[in-house]
Amino acid sequence: MLARMAETATTGAGPARATLREWLDRAAGVWPDAPAMEFLRGGRWERRTYAAFRGRVRAAAELAGRLGLAPGAGRAALLLENRPEWLEIYAALACTGVTVVPVDPKLRPAEVAFILGHSGAVAVFAAAGHRPAIEEIAPRLPHLRQVVLVDGSGAGADAPCAGRPCLDYESALAAGAAAACGPDAWYDRHRPSPDDVASILYTSGTTGRPKGAMLTHANFTADADGTLAVIPELRAEDRFLLVLPLFHSFAFTADFVIALRRGCCLCFVGSLRSVADDLRALRPTVLMTVPLLVEKMHARVAQRLAASPLARLLLALGLGRVVGRRVRAAFGGRLRFLVVGGAPCPPGVLRDFQRLGLPAIEGYGLTEAAPVVSLSRPDDARIGTIGYRLPNIEVRIADPDAHGVGELQVRGPIVMKGYLDDPEATAEAFDGGWLRTGDLAAMDADGYIAIRGRRKAMIVNREGKNIYPEEVEQCLARHPFVRDVVVVGCRAAGETGEHVGAILVPDREAIAASRGGVEPSWPEIEALLRQAAREQCRDLADYKHPRKLDIRPEPLERTSTQKVRRCLYQGQLDAR
Repeated sequence: MLARMAETATTGAGPARATLREWLDRAAGVWPDAPAMEFLRGGRWERRTYAAFRGRVRAAAELAGRLGLAPGAGRAALLLENRPEWLEIYAALACTGVTVVPVDPKLRPAEVAFILGHSGAVAVFAAAGHRPAIEEIAPRLPHLRQVVLVDGSGAGADAPCAGRPCLDYESALAAGAAAACGPDAWYDRHRPSPDDVASILYTSGTTGRPKGAMLTHANFTADADGTLAVIPELRAEDRFLLVLPLFHSFAFTADFVIALRRGCCLCFVGSLRSVADDLRALRPTVLMTVPLLVEKMHARVAQRLAASPLARLLLALGLGRVVGRRVRAAFGGRLRFLVVGGAPCPPGVLRDFQRLGLPAIEGYGLTEAAPVVSLSRPDDARIGTIGYRLPNIEVRIADPDAHGVGELQVRGPIVMKGYLDDPEATAEAFDGGWLRTGDLAAMDADGYIAIRGRRKAMIVNREGKNIYPEEVEQCLARHPFVRDVVVVGCRAAGETGEHVGAILVPDREAIAASRGGVEPSWPEIEALLRQAAREQCRDLADYKHPRKLDIRPEPLERTSTQKVRRCLYQGQLDAR
């Protein structure tokens, strides 16, 4: 066996450990009149300063106190879509020492019930539209004793919810506003420490049953500080466009916590359908996003450029930045760079944005690391890599093979305490003091990291050769007729080892466009996809070619960050 190779980096002392409470108080003290957020309310854009934001946080903390939500007295869940109340409720709880359990509001009731039950949440703050789901699952949640509904005003708003007391958030907030400013305010009497758990974030479940990662105040603040050390260009005047869901660690840290640290403005999109209009209205300077949105932006830009002979000429002459001025104008005119994470972004998309003078940089992270682990520098973005590790952490490539590929592992102040009430899963997640990411990676001489695949998803064929599904997926996805793809190992009856299998979803619009707008029959579509797969894999070694193809009309199931739920497709192509 090859000797273990450890690619490490010395971290030094780094900044003092901090809490989110300290950063909120500092922001309200240093930039009281600066905009903390902009959001759409009643058809009009509204602005809220840092002083006003903290004022509402103090009032929400008073409400938490009246509900008995004190440090060590139970956790509280947040079941809300992105909105200003999400942030003020979270801050009111976490900044007074209460652990918050953010929940994906798009989960099914049974999934919400599991998270609320496993976390032991004693209260849930939810949108009024979630009341029926809460009433359905409440009988299974003996710990749940209180429900607070946002936008729950109207007749019956305070009626009990499945036997639990129910409050309208705005009414309860107003009732405690005076006490929040008094000498005995709840906010002033309770303060967290850096090691207190701020959030329990449940994994997306791409590999099975969700687990609750316990992340501390110090985890989040250290991650934000490390990220800012890589991109120090971020400043108080920056405006972040909030597109991604706040319940997910990427948006929470990369948008909210970093904005809080720098005193930036967080701009809420009206909806996912209005992002293009919101870009022009809000004129953000920074966009933290996932590949799906970037690809949609790229497709729109490519369509416009293709329709302009002048733009095509300027691009051919290497004058992409000239063309890029009009592109940036369509995005509000002030966008300085995009940060893409959550899943791999097609290299061609990143390259095209760079040609237009709009840096699009990739990062890498995982929930258990708060989440950012590595990030490209805006002035040295190397397409095909996930950038350089944050300077306040260590990373290593464990047990590398002959090509330098091994598991990426992380150690440092961003790493979670462990999984809630799951010592076995916690032990499995660590290699000594190192967090196992489960991702296979390689590192070049300059410290830039490239992901090669998932350790558990790796396919091992009969000859013992290792095949990384992501490599084959990226190859197949480049064909214009392929809308979606997942590559999994499949076994033939009676054989050991695996073959490469692929499930493809056709892009029917692209296929129809190639045939003058006429969509062919399904058997013809299947034949076209099989031919496309053969063409795309010509440059891959033979053992990496898919031996089994399954063409399906329905989209693949994905997580909230648009990762394919690979675990759902494992074994589906095995011979029966």
